[in-house]
Amino acid sequence: MKQKLLAIAVIVLFGMKMHAQQQPSLTLHELIPGGKNFYNYYPKMPRNLTLWGEQAVHAKGNALHHLSSLAEASPLLTLDDLNAAFGKGAFKSLPAVRFPYADANVAEIVAGNGVFLYDVATKQRIAEWKVQGGAANMDFSNEGRMLAYTKGNNLYVLTADGRELAVSNEPNTGIVYGQSVHRNEFGIHKGTFWSPAGSLLAFYRMDETMVTDYPLVDAATRVASLKNIKYPMAGMKSHHVTVGVFHPQTEKIVYLKTGTPKDKYLTNIAWSADSKSIYVAEVNRGQDTMQMKRYDAQSGRLLATLFTETHPKYVEPEQPAIFVKGNDSQFLWLSRRDGYNHFYLYNTDGKLLKQITSGAWEVNKFVGFDEKGQHLFYTSNEASPIETHLYKVNMKTGKRTKLTADVGVHRVQLSPSGKTAVTAYSSLHNAGKVAVINTQKATFAVSYEAKNPFAKVNDMPQVELGSILANDGKTDLYYRLVKPSNFDAGKKYPVAVYVYGGPHSQMVDNSWMGQARGWEIYMAQKGYLVFVMDNRGTSHRGLEFENITHRRLGVIETQDQMSGVAFLKTLPYADTDRIGVHGWSFGGFMTLNLMLRHPETFKVGVAGGAVTDWKLYEVMYGERYMDSPKENADGYDETSMLLKAGNLKGRLLMIHDDMDDVVVPQHLSEFLRSCVKAGTHPDVFVYPGHGHNVSGTDRVHLHEQITRYFDDFLK
Repeated sequence: MKQKLLAIAVIVLFGMKMHAQQQPSLTLHELIPGGKNFYNYYPKMPRNLTLWGEQAVHAKGNALHHLSSLAEASPLLTLDDLNAAFGKGAFKSLPAVRFPYADANVAEIVAGNGVFLYDVATKQRIAEWKVQGGAANMDFSNEGRMLAYTKGNNLYVLTADGRELAVSNEPNTGIVYGQSVHRNEFGIHKGTFWSPAGSLLAFYRMDETMVTDYPLVDAATRVASLKNIKYPMAGMKSHHVTVGVFHPQTEKIVYLKTGTPKDKYLTNIAWSADSKSIYVAEVNRGQDTMQMKRYDAQSGRLLATLFTETHPKYVEPEQPAIFVKGNDSQFLWLSRRDGYNHFYLYNTDGKLLKQITSGAWEVNKFVGFDEKGQHLFYTSNEASPIETHLYKVNMKTGKRTKLTADVGVHRVQLSPSGKTAVTAYSSLHNAGKVAVINTQKATFAVSYEAKNPFAKVNDMPQVELGSILANDGKTDLYYRLVKPSNFDAGKKYPVAVYVYGGPHSQMVDNSWMGQARGWEIYMAQKGYLVFVMDNRGTSHRGLEFENITHRRLGVIETQDQMSGVAFLKTLPYADTDRIGVHGWSFGGFMTLNLMLRHPETFKVGVAGGAVTDWKLYEVMYGERYMDSPKENADGYDETSMLLKAGNLKGRLLMIHDDMDDVVVPQHLSEFLRSCVKAGTHPDVFVYPGHGHNVSGTDRVHLHEQITRYFDDFLK
């Protein structure tokens, strides 16, 4: 098998030579989020990094400083300044601060109880919007200076003069206003959308009354109590969503006339630059057709269907229309219609003017425009499938310029003028740096470098990044290999495979330590060889790479993971008679796929929060990747772990959370029922009181549990 070794980072951590059974030098409390000492071993990057005009600033202690002068004696603002302006004790620590206005002296402070505007130059309070307890989903209009928020299932607006306007007053909790809909699919992460002028508020209204109640049982009460959630499973009735427009001046609501069928997805809401129209990417229930529609914000009337995108498998819009700065008649649309995620330029009549970016690589994120809208800034993986860099492209000529000089994964902010960008980034060898970029001259200046948090620890496991070929003979699959402390190529090491493998994921990239997780380092310290690989079906590699798994989730992914196992078998130091696998959620599903499709290969598995039958999973995600159970009965049978329970040969630990509202506990109980019928014997551990993920200090216990299982049955 062809192997491409991209980079090797031998990050030596520990001084004393260890045998496989010895206690590792770093504990799970130092390597797992929620651990007592976790942040002592996490790279220290500037906190609250943002741009103040063209200057990068950050929080140090309870003060905001220029990034270029970390020890500056005179900060921009301090906690004491804010408490003097807004009242003693208004803030217990320095809150998040940003500078969204052309007047860079105006700081916007978002805290748990509201939004505050502060004049940095005069050290005076400008205004504040404080909300009462129970408020959530705060969304502030910088232009209109109004705050939208929810309480329970209802939506409110707090005006500049302190009036609380009730957008809704709905007693039925099955009808929800102003919150994210469609179970956060299609890039949806909020439920309110202020117009550019800040005078109108578009919002989602979700009617879930027709959706089946799913019972979760809270066993923490004296007598266990019922907690019903709305959970539409694949093929079942889904909720209905509408989009309203609230006029704060008149306190009236107009609903967009989105028509029938009601059972569809209203995604990626965007306002026109003149605040007169609303653009909605409407996706049908089958998710193979998207129509970009423009509605009149005053009447709710449909003005035009601008264009349609279809695909025999699925379409998945995730970015609203982006209006070109300085040209209200043009907007950008991100689409994978040519196989990769790229920008297309349209006019507001729906005419395609041109494709702005192209190539066998993906745009990751829109970043912004320069002052006149002549250049578009975005991040992409054009340089490498496992890196993210900042580019600018000339809107007229299409000329692209790469603006990030150092290798790695860059997370970028752009100043309002587009003249300055600041990037926080890391790479395999680089624990974290911050650089300031002059986007006009394309200069790149590092202003901050984080220290290696493991610098004083000896014998750290070795981390390698590389790629192998999939069984199609042409597709690169990127992997991370973590070698044990005091690695000796003459020895044989048991193998721990960590897997996720599902859509919207990339587990391997050229970030700090290759994105290696604390549990991988811990296991390598204990003498395991740890292997992680992104199979086909994961993100950032183009549409064909992702949608090849359509209607057969787990099948191609398992083939690719077995290509990884074949690679491991070429390594003389990998004891491939002792391979274990662990994953969570889709990774739990993949753990079961590997254990049950290849029982001769995997001796141990720990499947956390695992999907066991896609008929039991939610409608939006499930029907996108599997179609409905009625349309794809054979595919649902082929991918059901319930029908493969009799294949279990190795030791399998199933872990689930009893309040899981994502992969509901029925997945576990149905799998156990199948195992009983088949005469197989998995082990089970349930975490009480947790949702889909085990968090806080209990997360350390979770990884202790996983590790004990590997130690007991693999070593």
